[in-house]
Amino acid sequence: MIKLDIINQVVDRTGIPRTKAEMAVDSVFEAMKAALQKSDRIELRGFGVFTIKPRKTGIGRNPRTGEEVSIPPGKAVRFKPGKDLQSV
Repeated sequence: MIKLDIINQVVDRTGIPRTKAEMAVDSVFEAMKAALQKSDRIELRGFGVFTIKPRKTGIGRNPRTGEEVSIPPGKAVRFKPGKDLQSV
């Protein structure tokens, strides 16, 4: 499923015009991105929880040369499905 499929389902289920449905879906995704950039937790009851977790530093290898490469610390988005979604 891609973003266009979500927009089409919103149009089919609500009957609102495609442009308004697209604005609504884009607004939801932008709000989620902004919250995750601030390291806020996003909890959607019945669906799941999105959180930001720190990623450790480490040492990796360049697959072509075998040379060791240091991996800087970072952040990763994690998703934990809710109970309703786990039963699918």
